[in-house]
Amino acid sequence: MTTYSDIRGYRVKYLSSDPTLNTSTEGQVWYNSTEGVLKSLVQIKAWSAGGNMNTTRYEAGGCGIQTAALGAGGYNPPSPGGLTATEEYSGYTWAAGGNLGNARYGAGSAGTQTAGLLFGGANAGTPIGTNVTEEYDGSTWTAGGNMNTARYYMAGFGIQTAAAGAGGTDFPSPTIVSETEEYDGTSWTISNNLNTGRKQFSGMAGIQTAGLVFGGDTPGVTAVTEAYDGTSWTAVNSMNTSKWQGTFGAVGTATGALSFGGRTSPSPTITSETEEYDGSTWNISSATLGTSTRNMGAAGSKSAGLKFGGSVVTPAVTNSTEEFNSTIYSPATGAWASGGNLNTSRFTLAGSGTQTAGLAFGGFTGTANSGATESYDGSSWATLPATMGTARYSLGGAGTQTAALAFGGRSSPGPQLASSESFNGTSWTATSNLGTSRYRLAGIGAQTAALAFGGNSTVFPSITLSTATESWNGTSWTSVNSMNTGRMNLSGAGDQTAALAFGGGAPNVAATESWDGTSWASVNSLNTARNASAGSGTQTAAISFGGNPNPTELWDGTNWSTATPTTTARSFLGAAIQGTQNLALGFGGYAAGASAATEEWTLGSSAAGTASTLTTS
Repeated sequence: MTTYSDIRGYRVKYLSSDPTLNTSTEGQVWYNSTEGVLKSLVQIKAWSAGGNMNTTRYEAGGCGIQTAALGAGGYNPPSPGGLTATEEYSGYTWAAGGNLGNARYGAGSAGTQTAGLLFGGANAGTPIGTNVTEEYDGSTWTAGGNMNTARYYMAGFGIQTAAAGAGGTDFPSPTIVSETEEYDGTSWTISNNLNTGRKQFSGMAGIQTAGLVFGGDTPGVTAVTEAYDGTSWTAVNSMNTSKWQGTFGAVGTATGALSFGGRTSPSPTITSETEEYDGSTWNISSATLGTSTRNMGAAGSKSAGLKFGGSVVTPAVTNSTEEFNSTIYSPATGAWASGGNLNTSRFTLAGSGTQTAGLAFGGFTGTANSGATESYDGSSWATLPATMGTARYSLGGAGTQTAALAFGGRSSPGPQLASSESFNGTSWTATSNLGTSRYRLAGIGAQTAALAFGGNSTVFPSITLSTATESWNGTSWTSVNSMNTGRMNLSGAGDQTAALAFGGGAPNVAATESWDGTSWASVNSLNTARNASAGSGTQTAAISFGGNPNPTELWDGTNWSTATPTTTARSFLGAAIQGTQNLALGFGGYAAGASAATEEWTLGSSAAGTASTLTTS
């Protein structure tokens, strides 16, 4: 019989604890002698749908990170000229920001959501480049120093006070520009030229003193990659595929970048291909864009990238958003399996019960608030005749399948809610209100002993992150000690006297807090910051799953470990909150629209046999 040693050339490692989950340990196989489980590390890479932009556009400038990005300007034919519209991405939805002072498209960009920079670009129907620079403070654009060379379709990277712009073109003399300029927060200074002048890059990454540009039109499509050290450009290994008309916005660093989409030739052919740069070599990724797109806004990192807007076919323009996530996990820790679909597709719903006796209630269908109640028997959902007194979404839940509690949320149109309802297995009955109106909060516990915490306590669309915690005794809510970190779209596990709060958004957080029945204490954070996830289990053995991004993590009372993600990437899903770390249930959620999908989690059992049957490496 062929052994692992014969195949790999070395023996399986024998370890008392798991190694750190990172790319350096990807592909390793080991035996955990403490747990009695044979394990390995696998990397999952995938693009998934995010929230649509409010304004359809392409060639918009982008900057920031996946959960706090900025998109500005762009073009939406057949309207003549560029746009001034600015939008801010929270990791799940886009909201309007302050308008640009100068409408434009094809501009260079740099910085963050609250300290952005846009420079150059074009506006007129017959494109003429501009040298105008604008700075964003999180709400308003103001004029910065002008570039020395007017141009558009250039590469941009860095931060607001230390940015770089390279290449591009101008009209009516369509000259390819090689010039590089550096911005110090006040003025632009000319630096050394690119070795290969070009426009409409496949992409760019990095900071002013360590930048990277790749692909583009020279004229002629190229795969050439160049690295910038703050003074000069050096050619490094080229991409696998020559591309142009890729992204407007840096994604990654000079030692870890992403290239995605664009065109592979001057023809209308658009690609979905993704390439990853490791600081030396480009590798074609197993992940591809859901929709082949060119001329996109972009932001983020190599492991958490963001694409928004763009052109999907010539000349159709889109407002879609896609998110790239790369996660290392150990598949031996457990697996997700499909269960029966909900009868009503919805997201931002609540849940109670267990994996084999679950309850789903409330939520948003994509067009309307829902008061629908469904019960799960371990294989299929049944719609119950009882509907909630107040159809609502982004609510908290607690209890079992036949004795549940719903509280808070929002009933659109309208402000956040304080009302609570109790379910007896047959019907819903109004109960005493929360002391603090809020939605996107978390809830845990039983129908007669529940806990509500976090959320947004301000009228939509404003955000006021709540730290408020309230305890329910079966009759009324009482304010108790607040959380340390205000957040919404968070998850929880445990009961009224021993609970755990984790994750959340605005922006994404990884913070975890433990509740002892009296006060909250900060403990070790999630490995991946995320919002709109779900959770279940106990204070010492919890599970967090789904959300944005969507890895599964397991809590052992001290640390979180990353495990197999849900089969269907989605956020704002419901959970059977009294499920265990070993047997969890997730349902509904948002995945390019309201989802009906249900998944069941089973934690892997210990391997048969004794540790003495394995040899060490």
